[in-house]
Amino acid sequence: MHENTGMRLPAQLTAIEEATVRLGFGMPSNRDTGALLRVLAAGKPAGRLLEIGTGTGLATAWLLDGMDSASLLHTVDVEGDVAAVAQRFLGEDPRVRFVVADAIGWLETNADLSFDLIFADAIPGKFEQFATVWDRLRLGGIYVVDDMQPQGNWPDGHGERVAGFLTSLTQRPDCKAVELDWGTGLAIAAKSAS
Repeated sequence: MHENTGMRLPAQLTAIEEATVRLGFGMPSNRDTGALLRVLAAGKPAGRLLEIGTGTGLATAWLLDGMDSASLLHTVDVEGDVAAVAQRFLGEDPRVRFVVADAIGWLETNADLSFDLIFADAIPGKFEQFATVWDRLRLGGIYVVDDMQPQGNWPDGHGERVAGFLTSLTQRPDCKAVELDWGTGLAIAAKSAS
């Protein structure tokens, strides 16, 4: 597979990567996933974006790098100590709102919000309570998940969970989806009328 070794990196990415290593955070988004997220964010001018699973902010940095000045990103993570890394490096950007909370509970509390692009990088919204997240995706919106190919840190039974998720996603009548051998394995879906 081609490696994107010459691509321009988001300004804070290297510092976030170094902080991620120091923290010992074991589930970071990789650069290939980030590069694709940047392209998808750029395709949503004045977009409303949602990231479930801020982590240390690696994917957040890529999303922000693709967004225009009229776009807004909500990024949600239940682990405040991990998300604090993202806030430290990206918190001054007026286009991002950091939320430390359970993502599904936060969505249920903020029932008026809908999104043009959703990156689900956590179990909620991917393997659990997917319908709650999908309902918040606007018609024509893009839904992205990563970690769809086997990883060394997968727990027992996780492969079956991924297979079941991919099957249910691709069989939805309101979804046009594709699996990609890119990064850690991606699934990308567009919400359609039928």
